[in-house]
Amino acid sequence: MKYVSIRENPAYAEKAIRYFQEKWGSEETNLLYEDCITSCLTSPSKLPQWYLLLKDETIVGCAGLIPNDFISRMDLYPWLCALYIEEEFRGNSYGELLIEHVKTETKKLGFETLYLCTDHTSYYEKYQFDYLGVGYHPWGESSRIYQTKLVE
Repeated sequence: MKYVSIRENPAYAEKAIRYFQEKWGSEETNLLYEDCITSCLTSPSKLPQWYLLLKDETIVGCAGLIPNDFISRMDLYPWLCALYIEEEFRGNSYGELLIEHVKTETKKLGFETLYLCTDHTSYYEKYQFDYLGVGYHPWGESSRIYQTKLVE
């Protein structure tokens, strides 16, 4: 398995843009992924970061590390977002591998806590995420917010 940071490996940017758009985008949001991933390549800011998980050269999954996941809790950051593992690769703990990689990268960037928002229950708890509360999205929906402490 190979982790690819798009920021550190800009040759993967176009492939990553297409992949994130395919898995998470829509006609309304495809430009968001394109602009965000392209802009991170030259940004002096630590965030955002985008990652691919590869087996050989096949994309197995993806994840992002962003300053806010379109949620009302603007006081919390950074956020794990867009976690996805291809169906045929599920059941092999690749989601856990990608989560742990993002945690490690988050800690390297100097952050002590990592957040995420989701509608899932009983998944992220397995990876030391604790339920924090509810947050609200601009489109009127709410999501569960989780956090994990990265310091020992």
